[in-house]
Amino acid sequence: MKWEIELYTKANNENPVLDFIESLPAKHRAKVYREIDLLEEFGIDLDYPHTCDLKGSKNKGLWELRIKFSSNISRIFYFLPEGNKFVLIHGFVKKSNETPEREIEIARRRKKDYVNRNLKGGDSRELERS
Repeated sequence: MKWEIELYTKANNENPVLDFIESLPAKHRAKVYREIDLLEEFGIDLDYPHTCDLKGSKNKGLWELRIKFSSNISRIFYFLPEGNKFVLIHGFVKKSNETPEREIEIARRRKKDYVNRNLKGGDSRELERS
């Protein structure tokens, strides 16, 4: 099964994930697109080191796509709202071992915004690993 990838778009039509990806150097950007292609191809079967769920009850349903290029480490947060679709909601370059809380908070806000604007009932599916 092929999975669908959607990039989060703000209410004002800004696309912060695409803006993030396009801001990266060309080779790093190509690696990001390759990881997105893997997510699209393998979906929920794509596992560590490519993906990882965010720990903690406040982060339920949030996952990160893990991209390493040379000494640069990037993350793109995503979730599974319904069916076979992933929504990529926030990307950033990671500068330390710990993921900054402010980056996770941005992802939580965007997930909530997406759900409120796009899903009836305001809920999203939990990603289950088989």
